[in-house]
Amino acid sequence: MKLIILDRDGVINHDRDDFVKSADEWIPIEGSMDAIAFLTQAGYTLAVATNQSGIGRKYYGIQELNEMHNKMHRLVQQAGGQIDGIWFCPHIAADECDCRKPKPGMVQDIIARFNARAEEVYMVGDSLRDLQAIAAAGGKSVLVLTGKGQKTLKNEGDQLPEGTLVFDNLMAFSQYIMQQA
Repeated sequence: MKLIILDRDGVINHDRDDFVKSADEWIPIEGSMDAIAFLTQAGYTLAVATNQSGIGRKYYGIQELNEMHNKMHRLVQQAGGQIDGIWFCPHIAADECDCRKPKPGMVQDIIARFNARAEEVYMVGDSLRDLQAIAAAGGKSVLVLTGKGQKTLKNEGDQLPEGTLVFDNLMAFSQYIMQQA
């Protein structure tokens, strides 16, 4: 099983300081749809693991989240790609759940559902907590410099899990992966 887990905001779509709250605000990062298509066509299974505390904060609801994800699926499919599953944590940090990254619960669930071997799974994120979640699950961490990625590298670069790969964006990572195959 060739599995890649993607964070959503800042990796696939543009992030916002005031939360992405609707399908209209969900805007793909240039090249991200094509990158997902390339990975799909190279035989990878792709899952999304995203913290969505905006639900817990009552900024938007499940209906709006579903509309955002429907838009993402549609655009990915138009590019020739596929996302095989989306996991989200609706909780705020104070809830102390096991699914909110940097805790590995959501990532472990994805790995188990796809019957993958953790040490072979990449997770692409733009924040330290994404990388900590996959590292805690035993997988490979990838930082992209889109979204909060540049800030993460500048302010927390010394805390990245050992062996973290760094790329300009999801497209650059997809090109790297295809060269490895």
